[in-house]
Amino acid sequence: MKKAANIVVKPLKRDTPEKMIRRFIRKVKKSGILNEIKNRQYYKKPSEIRREKNIRRKRELAKLERKKK
Repeated sequence: MKKAANIVVKPLKRDTPEKMIRRFIRKVKKSGILNEIKNRQYYKKPSEIRREKNIRRKRELAKLERKKK
């Protein structure tokens, strides 16, 4: 899964550097770049990736079931 690594934050009217930094951090988190770096830090076997994916899916389904009740 390749994601764009070029995140650009252009200053808006009367934008302080702090606001621009906050916007940049928000964009980085939303794009998921840091999460992907953390996940790729060490090699994971394909079976481990599948297992994590299934656990995540089951957790989301359980959460939806709780919301329905």
